[in-house]
Amino acid sequence: MKAITTYKNRVFGLDVVRAVAILLILCSHSTILLFPNSAATGLRFIQFFGTIGVDIFFVLSGFLIGTILIKHIESNRTKPKHFLQFWIRRWLRTLPNYYLILLINIGLAFFYKNEIPNQLYKYFFFLQNVFEEMPDFFTESWSLTIEEFAYLLGPILLMLFALIFKKLNKWMFLLMTTLVIVYFIVNKLIFHYSYTNIPHDFNWSHSLRKVVFTRIDSIYFGFLGAFISCYYAQFWSKTKWFSFVFGSVLFLGLHYLIYKNQLQPNQFSFFFNVWYLPLVSISILLFFPVFSTWKTKQVNFVTKISLWSYSLYLVNYSIVLLTLKHFVSLEHSSILFKLIMLIIFWIASFVLSYILYTYFERPIIEFRDNLNK
Repeated sequence: MKAITTYKNRVFGLDVVRAVAILLILCSHSTILLFPNSAATGLRFIQFFGTIGVDIFFVLSGFLIGTILIKHIESNRTKPKHFLQFWIRRWLRTLPNYYLILLINIGLAFFYKNEIPNQLYKYFFFLQNVFEEMPDFFTESWSLTIEEFAYLLGPILLMLFALIFKKLNKWMFLLMTTLVIVYFIVNKLIFHYSYTNIPHDFNWSHSLRKVVFTRIDSIYFGFLGAFISCYYAQFWSKTKWFSFVFGSVLFLGLHYLIYKNQLQPNQFSFFFNVWYLPLVSISILLFFPVFSTWKTKQVNFVTKISLWSYSLYLVNYSIVLLTLKHFVSLEHSSILFKLIMLIIFWIASFVLSYILYTYFERPIIEFRDNLNK
């Protein structure tokens, strides 16, 4: 096992963040498996934290990718060929798993005689949710589409800046990050005012939360964190506990007000359409000074979950959960039977993710890393 892709030089705190994110998603999907038609408050609370798990992944992804791009700038590797190398490394990290699971989903749909999207080709080019709501097929791919476009956008803007200003520096990175954040918040405003009369069946999550056109800024808040941590490391470290407390107050206070006043996207559309998701991203980012400086040499199960998280994200819902739901109806099952199925769901998800990571994902990452030697 190559150290660069596994344990050596890993930041344990960021492994904790990644592990927490995927476990929140698994817990959320567990409620969908066991209580698919329930609207109980407790279950909705768990499902809500599943959505937060994806937001955590967005900010973390932006933080890590932003740091990589800053290293490109600092080492003066800012020519098109250098950004092409960056893209190739990202694509070798993300695309093989994505296309493998996409093909498996297509195969399962035919096997189970489920409906295939009319525009299936869009999934092969990450176009399924660019401007329109996410189809009900391979639904977890919505976040991967957003990430892929985020990986493209930043380097393209940096190359444009390099062409205009001849040389990139940290302020060009900050300008690029700010422009992207502002642009996608403006897109949210455009989305909001395009719905002067919100339809009765409007689905805020599918129509806005899961659409590339309105979500890339969530990742670029992570870029902002990367800028501060790299160029103002002393400030980042000294204020980490203040930042942690402020982030906690912002996150908890925001959702306490939503819960106390029973705010819903259809009734408070401006707040949810424009400001809710950026505020969630900011509150998550404020936790990062603590977690990004939390280091340990000890390898434990948290690190392993972090390593398997991408595979876990891809297999747990569309392959494991939907397969279980196809063969077994749990709506009126006993508590004991539901518990057994819950255990099967978790074990199957972890076993499949371990296999996918060990025999497919990791060998490709090692191949990628060897290309630079």
